[in-house]
Amino acid sequence: MKNLAVLTSGGDAPGMNAAIRAVVRTGVARGLNVWGVYQGYSGLIEGNFKRLGARDVGSIIQRGGTVLGSARCLEFETVEGRELAIRRMRGAGIDGLIVIGGNGSQTGSNELHKMGFPVVGVASTIDNDLFGSDITIGVDSALSVVLNAIDNLKVTASSHRRALLVEVMGRKCGYLALMAGIAGGAEAIALPEVDVEPEQIAARIQDAYDRGKPHAIVVVAEGAKYNAEGLCQQFREKKLLHGYEFRSTVLGYIQRGATPTCADRLLGTRLGSAAVDEMIKGNTGVVVGITKSELSTTPLATVVASRKPLDPWCLEAADMLAS
Repeated sequence: MKNLAVLTSGGDAPGMNAAIRAVVRTGVARGLNVWGVYQGYSGLIEGNFKRLGARDVGSIIQRGGTVLGSARCLEFETVEGRELAIRRMRGAGIDGLIVIGGNGSQTGSNELHKMGFPVVGVASTIDNDLFGSDITIGVDSALSVVLNAIDNLKVTASSHRRALLVEVMGRKCGYLALMAGIAGGAEAIALPEVDVEPEQIAARIQDAYDRGKPHAIVVVAEGAKYNAEGLCQQFREKKLLHGYEFRSTVLGYIQRGATPTCADRLLGTRLGSAAVDEMIKGNTGVVVGITKSELSTTPLATVVASRKPLDPWCLEAADMLAS
């Protein structure tokens, strides 16, 4: 192992830059040449590589997003595209690749691994839906943004005696909505994993109004059966609520663009450094993550074939604590 490449792929997550920094500086400290791949898997196919030294990644640990960039690449989804990517890397003398990203990114990693190229994945996604790691890079920062928004929205909701439905990211996984709902004291939470009807959510909101609460907050994952505006439409059409005015708010990409928290900077650093050491040991075809507060590796094939469940206690707590 002489030349190592690193790329970021999929949705950006606060803490990715900390992981890039750790990969580069750990690699250099271990005597490797480290190459940055720009624009994700597109950069692999195009040969968009640049050798990085320790100073090239200075002052990026505190920055959100990814300095290497990310892009969708339909060509990489084909065998021919992946073969070209491998030829590009071998032509540049690259011996192994570290991929920082979530489910889609690690699916790509697994395909390269199956084709015989050494790959190590780093668990990074604000959705926290990647199997093989209890917590992934970006989650803590995204949750901080959501909670700050909920706290601010409560103030204006109380001033106008309103029910506010706050839509957060999570197309297939409701982790962000669930944790933000619990920590933000929401009256109800709508998740992709739990089939909840508008009537049930309206009953929660109405109960809050009848008990004299000046506001009600509902946290809605974007992938729930009804999104925030969809629920409002159902409330209007079925005349499910009286008392509160109700509004929907979509937080959107602001959740991705946060300044990484201390937790995400440390997690990115820990996982990025560990990925280099796993590569050097020859433990490839795995994703590096955190399991029960310890570093862990999970085979890529297991990661992409498995679905990460929500914590049953959290689901129960969300129901018990809403009042």
